[in-house]
Amino acid sequence: MAQQDFNMEHHWLPFTPNRSFKKDPRVFVAAEGMHFTTHDGKQVLDGISSLWCVGAGHNRKPINEAIKKQLDTLDYATAFQASNDQAFKAADMIAAMAPGELNKVLFCNSGSEAADTALKVALAYHRARGEGHRNVFIGRERGYHGVGFGGMSVGGIPANRKVFGAALLPRVDHLRFIHDPVKHAYINGIEPEWQEDILLELENRILPLHDPSNIAAVIVEPVAGSAGWYLPPRGYLKRLREICDKNGILLIFDEVITGFGRLGTGFGADYYGVVPDMLTFAKCVTNGVIPLGGVICSDRIYGAMMQANEGAPEHAIEFFHGYTYSGHPVACAAAIATLNLLKEEKLVERAGQMGKVLGDAMHAGLKGLPNVTGIRCLGLAGAVELASIPGAPGKRAYDIFISCFHKGVLVRPAGENLVLAPPYIVEQAHIDQMVGTLADAIRQHA
Repeated sequence: MAQQDFNMEHHWLPFTPNRSFKKDPRVFVAAEGMHFTTHDGKQVLDGISSLWCVGAGHNRKPINEAIKKQLDTLDYATAFQASNDQAFKAADMIAAMAPGELNKVLFCNSGSEAADTALKVALAYHRARGEGHRNVFIGRERGYHGVGFGGMSVGGIPANRKVFGAALLPRVDHLRFIHDPVKHAYINGIEPEWQEDILLELENRILPLHDPSNIAAVIVEPVAGSAGWYLPPRGYLKRLREICDKNGILLIFDEVITGFGRLGTGFGADYYGVVPDMLTFAKCVTNGVIPLGGVICSDRIYGAMMQANEGAPEHAIEFFHGYTYSGHPVACAAAIATLNLLKEEKLVERAGQMGKVLGDAMHAGLKGLPNVTGIRCLGLAGAVELASIPGAPGKRAYDIFISCFHKGVLVRPAGENLVLAPPYIVEQAHIDQMVGTLADAIRQHA
């Protein structure tokens, strides 16, 4: 397909420099396994699971067939005052996979909606318990929780706060970031050890400032994915769980990226041995094929909401929230097929195994290259951090991303980082190609 076969004047691309894109369009027209085909017939290796989504690889027939069958059976049904069989089946499978007493699934359409939904659940839960004054949220610097106003508020992405700050939630604070660029520049498959307790600030400053009795929830990514794959210190999440329990604060894990296998476990909560009160998900749950997200809530949260409404009329809604496409039957059919495929092919375990291969390859092939200041690998994902060009933050990583694309490998620029997070079906040869291409591009832009 030639460029002149499609008109680029009307599509406003998200999170993309549109002016630059039109000069050098990158348009995919087909995908199979580990590769895309571009509009001009080139093959591009998907080194990022197409934004962390395509864990099982592209064009998987069991998922496609499940979608086709569902379209021929029940294409859509309202989620309000009714439901569909696929939504119940998908919720059952997701709850069975989730750790601890995370058994109640609220469906939505994306990670952004999941984050905002979780925040609303937290407010409603505390109100149901007679503690409606708990309305302060705590996020973390450089955290990413989508593009809804709630998610942006608890998120710590400077660009969001710069442009949309006037409309963000007012009662929000942020934990300090979790990375030491000097002591933990190079991490491969281990949890970084910190000498200091970076959660002392939470206990000694943030909680006293707001009073713990006013705080509804803390929300963090187990691994800071969108910022550039930054790993929490050893024991950090367990200590955060303890602090929240001590003060009656809900703990929310944003597992849109780490959920469904990226760390070689079902969820990041499993990897770190910490069960939150709520867990948000999206992306890999449908292999990226159809939008689906959600929040998995604890039995305790659901029970409190139901108990608070025991004296209300039977027609009263316990949680006034939802989306037109919540639990969409076709999306849920895709999720069921995806989760079955992950299990049948043992792809979650494979992600853990290939993660070691990726981590070793990245450290062997990229450490010591010009402008490389750090490499962080855990599970089937890794990031190489680069020195910034004075006066042009992010330009070096962006230029390297463009070079890799033209050499047939899709990587992800994230600030001063370049991230690799391939599908779980990745082979040694794919990893060698990804790392080799990235190394060449880093040298090219030294």
